[in-house]
Amino acid sequence: MNKLLVSSSPHLNGKKTTRNIMLDVIIALLPAMIASIIYFGYRAALVIVTSATACVVCEYLTRRVMKREQTVGDLSAVVTGVLIALNLPATINPFITVFGAVVAVVVVKQMFGGIGQNFVNPALTARIVLLNSFPARMTHWVNPFDYSAGADAVTNATPLVQYGQGGELPSYFDLFLGSTGGSLGETCALALLLGGIYLVLRKVISPVIPVVYVASAAGFSLLFGRDPLFDILSGGLLLGAIFMATDYTTSPLYFKGKIVFAVGCGALTMVIREFGSLSEGVSYAIVIMNILVPLIERYVKPRSFGKERAKNEA
Repeated sequence: MNKLLVSSSPHLNGKKTTRNIMLDVIIALLPAMIASIIYFGYRAALVIVTSATACVVCEYLTRRVMKREQTVGDLSAVVTGVLIALNLPATINPFITVFGAVVAVVVVKQMFGGIGQNFVNPALTARIVLLNSFPARMTHWVNPFDYSAGADAVTNATPLVQYGQGGELPSYFDLFLGSTGGSLGETCALALLLGGIYLVLRKVISPVIPVVYVASAAGFSLLFGRDPLFDILSGGLLLGAIFMATDYTTSPLYFKGKIVFAVGCGALTMVIREFGSLSEGVSYAIVIMNILVPLIERYVKPRSFGKERAKNEA
């Protein structure tokens, strides 16, 4: 007689593991990392290595202190570290980078249960905390190819700051290739698009959120009388749309939810850029929408087959 096994879902497991997915994300981030090193030199490499190492160490120590199974092997801490680094300027102090890693991994991720349990994006939350804690250091941009510039280098305005101040703006070509000031991973649109295409082809992410996010931001940019193409290629919009807004844990599961989430991200990004005191709004927009994901999912969740309608829906 055959025995029936009773177990919780899922009953069918796919071939992809967390480690495989994270490895694909790291590969997708390679063009942005290489571009940052080309433009900002060894300092960019130092920030990336410091951030990734700090995140791995934080995760290992936290899991050990909490007496939980080690998860450093799934590479999620490495991805978090790289994403934090790509949101930082090249001249950032290494100790500030480590502090950001502690915020992202220990506070945002592990204190809420580890991977899959955090309700906001760890890397973006770390960036927001660092931006409010060290505003001068976090907005200290240098010119590309100025390899000799140290932490005391003359500050160079980002394209979005130049736009707000009415200064001379870089060309679309410079924005596309990344030869402008800014965080390590936000300058080169070409590198980010290559990474995004790779993730879509590998079916790691759906193109819905990035495409709708960018389209929504462009629409609101046009509505506010701005330059949509300039807004798309400037700041961290592409970095956020491709690599942060698509985070499995903090983005909606259902298609309609993805649309609402992405439109909200695009709208909030442009509202902050146009009316806020900050020139950039991607980090705040995505984190705010992360918090709203449970509410979005509640209203877009498909009705189960055969479920009766409520009397007020009849």
